Amino acid sequence: MFYSYDTKDGTQSFRRDEVLHVPGLAFDGVTGQSPISYAKNAIGMSLAAEEYGSTFFANGANPGGVLEHPGVVKDPKRLRESWESVYRGSSNAHKIAVLEEGMKFSPIAIPPEQAQFLETRKFQTNEICRIFRVPPHMVGDLERATFSNIEYQSIEFVVHTIRPWLVRWEQAMKNQLLLPDEKKEYFIRFNVDGLLRGDFKTRQEGYSIGIQNGFLSPNDVRELEDLNLIPDELGGNRHMINGSMIDLKDVGKWADKYSTQKKQ
Repeated sequence: MFYSYDTKDGTQSFRRDEVLHVPGLAFDGVTGQSPISYAKNAIGMSLAAEEYGSTFFANGANPGGVLEHPGVVKDPKRLRESWESVYRGSSNAHKIAVLEEGMKFSPIAIPPEQAQFLETRKFQTNEICRIFRVPPHMVGDLERATFSNIEYQSIEFVVHTIRPWLVRWEQAMKNQLLLPDEKKEYFIRFNVDGLLRGDFKTRQEGYSIGIQNGFLSPNDVRELEDLNLIPDELGGNRHMINGSMIDLKDVGKWADKYSTQKKQ
């Protein structure tokens, strides 16, 4: 497989081992597709709502309409231009209109409240967030965010949004940057522990379990919390375990020994 790049000097081809390719969504596993191309209608609707709101407020938040005349208008173009020059635009908003010769103004545009303008804009914000798997609170939509769930929504962002891309990067770099012998000795991982840190109480409970079960030392915990390390002579790097824990195979031996001592 070859990659072709168009440059100002022409087209240049590269072998697969010469390109670090991290594909996105792809049906063939090779050619990635942009999420924007798959969600162009949703994005287009958002742009249309934005343009509608901009035009509506640029016209002084007044809908368009029809000037009705009971007779025959000799110069409709002049009448329209005269009306627009006086009443159109935000600078002319709330002016008092004067209708002559029995004319009547009838609005024909759908008011924003009937078009559910605000609801549409809110929905499109969530719709675009879904395209990129981003929680709404990450783009400033705090309607459903609370102090009790904001932490878990942030963790969800790391697990379901960032992590899949990190895995793609890790796999691509391992396959394309490491030699076969290097793959046996080295690995590539993104450290997202800092993004997954919970609240203070939850972290301390997790650290206590780690120290009591011997897979974390006090200095391991202090390093994670950005604290000064305890000197080695004071046991900072010592791994400890609960002394009451024994191997499963030794449970019967301990019970027999305890029973013998009790009889004596």
